[in-house]
Amino acid sequence: MSTEEHPAAAPRSLAEALRGRDDVSLAALLRSRPDLITPVPTDLTQLATRAGTRASVVRALERLDRFTLQTAQALAVAADPASYEELLGLLAGDEGDPVVAAALPHALGGLREQALVWGGDDRLRLVRTARELLAPSPQHPSPTGLGPTVREATAGMSPGRIQEIVATVGLPSTHDSVSAVTSLTALFADPARMSALLDEAPAESVEVLERLVWGPPYGQVTADPAPRLRWLLDRGLLLPTAPGTVVLPREVALRLRAGRAHRTPEPLPPPVEAAAAHRPRMVDATAAGQAYTALSTVEELLKDWHEGGPAVLRAGGLSVRDLKRTAVALDVTEPVAAFWVELAYAAGLLASDGEADERYAATPAYDEWRERPAAERWAQLVTAWLAATRTPGLVGGRDAKDRTLSALGPGLDRSAAPEVRHRVLTLLAGLPEGAAPAPESVLARLRWERPPRGGGRGLAGAGAGDGEDLRARIARWTLSEAEMLGITGRGALAAHGRALIGAPAARRAEAEPAGPGDKLPVRHRSAPAPAPPSSAEQATAAAAAARLLAPLLPEPLDHVLLQADLTAVAPGPLERPLADMLGVLADVESKGGATVYRFTPGSVRRALDAGQTASDLHAFLTAHSRTPVPQPLAYLIDDVARRHGHLRVGAASAYVRCDDDAVLSEILADKRAAGLGLRRLAPTVLAAQAGPAGLLEGLRAMGFAPAAESAEGDVVIARTDAHRTPPRTPPAPVPEGPPVPDDTLLTAALRAVRAGDLASTAPRKPAAGGDPGRGEPPRTTAAETLATVQAAVLTGEALWIGYVDAEGGASRRVIAPVRVEGGFVTAYDHTADEVRTYPLHRITGVAELADGES
Repeated sequence: MSTEEHPAAAPRSLAEALRGRDDVSLAALLRSRPDLITPVPTDLTQLATRAGTRASVVRALERLDRFTLQTAQALAVAADPASYEELLGLLAGDEGDPVVAAALPHALGGLREQALVWGGDDRLRLVRTARELLAPSPQHPSPTGLGPTVREATAGMSPGRIQEIVATVGLPSTHDSVSAVTSLTALFADPARMSALLDEAPAESVEVLERLVWGPPYGQVTADPAPRLRWLLDRGLLLPTAPGTVVLPREVALRLRAGRAHRTPEPLPPPVEAAAAHRPRMVDATAAGQAYTALSTVEELLKDWHEGGPAVLRAGGLSVRDLKRTAVALDVTEPVAAFWVELAYAAGLLASDGEADERYAATPAYDEWRERPAAERWAQLVTAWLAATRTPGLVGGRDAKDRTLSALGPGLDRSAAPEVRHRVLTLLAGLPEGAAPAPESVLARLRWERPPRGGGRGLAGAGAGDGEDLRARIARWTLSEAEMLGITGRGALAAHGRALIGAPAARRAEAEPAGPGDKLPVRHRSAPAPAPPSSAEQATAAAAAARLLAPLLPEPLDHVLLQADLTAVAPGPLERPLADMLGVLADVESKGGATVYRFTPGSVRRALDAGQTASDLHAFLTAHSRTPVPQPLAYLIDDVARRHGHLRVGAASAYVRCDDDAVLSEILADKRAAGLGLRRLAPTVLAAQAGPAGLLEGLRAMGFAPAAESAEGDVVIARTDAHRTPPRTPPAPVPEGPPVPDDTLLTAALRAVRAGDLASTAPRKPAAGGDPGRGEPPRTTAAETLATVQAAVLTGEALWIGYVDAEGGASRRVIAPVRVEGGFVTAYDHTADEVRTYPLHRITGVAELADGES
């Protein structure tokens, strides 16, 4: 007969329900719960078992949106199994709610997709582990605030007491407690009779019920209850659960709540509201300015550390003192300095050098990064930021062991960070261009999409030390960090920020209708919010963002404006060779729209130490100044150059050499030279106990301009080449659980699961000496095995075989024999889904499949 004449029976287990799914549905399950595929289950029974484990169910519940979680919570307090109408009543109440009714199919579909609910609409079953996590108990009250049922609350009550309650409420007495509890439950579930009973209640008793109705449902009573409590206890509206403790039965609470399991169902996500509106062009310009500042800040940080940065703490990371110094050097607060340090580290531009005296320094990748166009450098930074699990906002806080979390140190990884960052930017992209969001509305939306841990029993505790608001804190940090990076301007997402996250696609998803009436957007489905894009997709989006940003960035200038007060003004960003040379020749005095450099004797000497001559410096300034070189600056250069190198310092441990013995006599007579341990070796040579570096520093402090000398007597040129670490890779993000499988892995996994399930569930006929199907391989004699296999070749039927491999491992397989020759059988192996050849002597036995299963 056809399947239409004999419809498939309702599944009796989650495994049977999974067997009824097609590959598309199973693939959706494995995408939404990737932990189920690690490792690949052998069959659908093992997949169902794994889907019901506590760890997997907790992870799945934590990724539900608020309304889908409310739906699961309602099922946890409903009958098992429950009908769709009963579930709708628990969520929409007796009066009904059209918005809840419209959203429920999507929420229930999501629970089914993730194998948290199975069965038809007439027999909905929440998986047992989820029911245990969400159902109420005295130790763990339900999120719904409901207590136990009448049957559960009266389980330990004496039969006589139950009959007294039945008689008091006017019900006929029964011969047993079971029927008495059933009639009492029916009374409490009947709206009309329940209303009549409550109309008789004293006002004080009604007040007690109102305090308990929305939970917690438990209260304390004395040995001699007050009359208002005695009235409720005599009628079973309150039931004792332990000495001195009473509970409001679930059926009573639901009648008082008009049938609703939740005080406030939330079928729709709260909207992200705009707090301010700006012109998009202004937003883009502001964001571009912030992007250029971000690049300058990272360069300034690594330039400050290019000769070897701060030391690495023994436990890893920066010391508090070094972070303060960095903040002063960058002219920012310490939390902001921690952000820039962590960003450079995440982008692979900064690492520890790994030497004995371990210090932080720029990596070789930094030199390559500096040579790239500004927009591409920005794209590299923001791509690293989006994918990083390290969370700079935690710096300065405490870990679970009450240790301070330091910048660049351990303990800063939070797996949720990339998803939260991407989701926040996507929500901003859903606003009109130029609109800046109200931060609290963004946080409210995120809380709806992923309720804080603790929303259900058993769902808190995995994030010990972080608190329930970790995702909210990451979202706040994301809003401020995106502004510092120039992804947003004035709080609104810039055009290049939209391109960075693929905003056009995001906006289409926000607007796309789904479901009856086209009232609910796709994201109202219970599946989690879209995961961040893959690395390849992100690289493509970053390149598109860089193309949009490039025209907005200021063009580098090839000139400065020299002033008579020994300063130079750069009216904008400078070309790299000019900026590098000016950074050696002068000190930065102020930054902003224009940078002011100041020339000092020390800065000019620094340029001379780097191998420049006075004529080189004059030519450089003449070539790059739009104003004439001021006379005070020319005199300063000539004066410092005249004295530069007049003294020579080498290693004796150190010595001073000078052609003018009068200068050496002046040094010896100076009291400030006492600490250098100088003595005259010759009219033109002094020996020192101090080392060359200390001697150079001491003489410069005395007002001289010595130059270092090599062993050959040549002047040592102080190069500005930076200290670099060996090649380092950026820190790898710490994933939040197993990654979402790609299509190739899903296809292979589904084939393996289907084949294994066929092998484990295909029925077979019992054979002589064979096992009828208890899980052991079948066993037959060699002659019976050969005859059965040869017959199957002729008939084309499939067989069960027991097989022992070369390592002695026994297994059961379903094969379709093709030929038998030379002691081998060649067959299509349904278990492995391929053609294989098996030695006959390794086959322990065969069994025919049951009729109709081949």
